Amino acid sequence: MAQIRIGIDLGGTKIEAVALAGDGRVLVRRRVATPGGDYDGTVAAIAALVAGLESELGQRGSVGIGMPGTLSPASGLVKNANSTCLNGRPFDRDVTAVLRRPVRFANDANCFALSEAIDGAAAGAHVVFGVILGTGVGGGIVVGGRPLIGANAIAGEWGHSPLPWARDDERPGARCYCGQRGCIETFLSGPGLASDHRRVTGEALAASDIAARAAAGDAAAAASLGRYADRLARGLAGVVNLLDPDVIVLGGGLSGVAQLYEWVPALWGAHVFSDRVDTRLVPPRHGAAGGARGAAWLWAPGEAP
Repeated sequence: MAQIRIGIDLGGTKIEAVALAGDGRVLVRRRVATPGGDYDGTVAAIAALVAGLESELGQRGSVGIGMPGTLSPASGLVKNANSTCLNGRPFDRDVTAVLRRPVRFANDANCFALSEAIDGAAAGAHVVFGVILGTGVGGGIVVGGRPLIGANAIAGEWGHSPLPWARDDERPGARCYCGQRGCIETFLSGPGLASDHRRVTGEALAASDIAARAAAGDAAAAASLGRYADRLARGLAGVVNLLDPDVIVLGGGLSGVAQLYEWVPALWGAHVFSDRVDTRLVPPRHGAAGGARGAAWLWAPGEAP
């Protein structure tokens, strides 16, 4: 039985690896740049990270990998990955072959949600929805300590649903890379916030700068952040109506905007089909390390690869 769990978070610009002890303690963390657009180089980089961790610790580990996109149940190939060199490739088979052991794979948002559900901000909760608010908008669902994948392997992909209760000035919405218009991602991603601020004010600012200026009392930035919070409240109200989670954990770059944890719960009750909303909205405990930690937890305690 493996004594350590190794988790890999495969991102567009970096690959992070973590080795966890049985109790969840981080033993080693390593990070390398992702070989951009190089599929074979990406597989080789993952293999080198695993080999390096095992050599340093003197133990063989189970391996879980959080990845952009997902593995299609229909074809067995990667789909929906914004790291496009993965799409259409048998990523799981190639990595399993080079590591010479069973490997578990999950969407990176599912790994984030699992990390926070196991020993993070939502520890002990039965139903957890993990949200990624960054360059894109993703989501993952954990029920009873295990990720929910779904028949099409797209459970939790709320970012490619339409913004609920859209107003006239929000329709038809910007074109999304998925081919639709008005997706939640086009409003609630970092670029979506920046685009909205630029449309209203004519000022080109990154999402992080908008949040900082809002916190400093800039009226225009505060108004942009207010519109963002209202849209996030509507988007998450739709999730609550459908899934009714115990906890929603925000992740990604915009999860650090402190005002959201006050503003959004104050707004979402108008759209939730209940007399009150007991769902908690919380910041992550593990931050950027959550993806790799969650990938490691794809192997439950007592399981052997």
